[in-house]
Amino acid sequence: MIDEAKIRLGFFLAVFVIMALWEILFPRRILTTSKARRWGRNLTITVINPLLVRLLFPVLVLGLAVKAKEGHWGLLNSFDIPDWIAIIAAIFCLDFIIYLQHLMFHAVPLLWRLHMIHHADMDIDVTTGLRFHPIEILVSMLIKLSAVVVIGPPPVAVVAFEVILNAMAMFNHGNVRLPLGIDRIVRLILVTPDMHRVHHSVYPRETNSNFGFDLSWWDRLFGTYKAQPTDGHEGMTIGLRQFRDDSRVTLPRILAMPFRGDQGRYAIGRRG
Repeated sequence: MIDEAKIRLGFFLAVFVIMALWEILFPRRILTTSKARRWGRNLTITVINPLLVRLLFPVLVLGLAVKAKEGHWGLLNSFDIPDWIAIIAAIFCLDFIIYLQHLMFHAVPLLWRLHMIHHADMDIDVTTGLRFHPIEILVSMLIKLSAVVVIGPPPVAVVAFEVILNAMAMFNHGNVRLPLGIDRIVRLILVTPDMHRVHHSVYPRETNSNFGFDLSWWDRLFGTYKAQPTDGHEGMTIGLRQFRDDSRVTLPRILAMPFRGDQGRYAIGRRG
């Protein structure tokens, strides 16, 4: 049996350290709020979420993938195809589902309330990629479990995708400077920090763009791609218009935000 926890933790720590050092050495933007305060809140949420998932879900994504393979559930388990093709197909399908999930969290006002805490961060760095409301993480887990039943991905593909998704979330939220020539090439395939930073703009029309986490193709294919922010990367304002006092955004207030906070006009159907 694959020891998923050790694999994911090992890759998480390695990527986190690399990104944190990169941000120190070659930052893209000057931070506008207290890094210590933000990191304290964001990393606390990062610890809470996996503990809550393991407490509430008797079967996680890898375990369900193993059961699906044994029971021949899902599309990929219904055909006799080479393992390597099944792995690649599964990763592509799971990535597309995450793109659709992200789009859904911006389109449905109730789900946007959960997703607001991710966008309410007034700076963007490696820890922003880990800052999601616990209820959003639980909804995301239900979507992933449903996807496993429908797709029937090989267990190794599930582990690979979770590692890639976690690493790319930290990478594309990184406050790092990537040479523009390299950025233009990389973003033909992958979501780069400059590409995803547009998604964290204070302008709703920019917030509702660049939904991909891994592959940049989905945004280009479905018309949600925006190449650059209107105010430039150094001049753009990060966050949400209704949450501009970072000193008052304590951890309890962050967790209560979906129930008490003003959702603004960011949900796709309420842009104005």
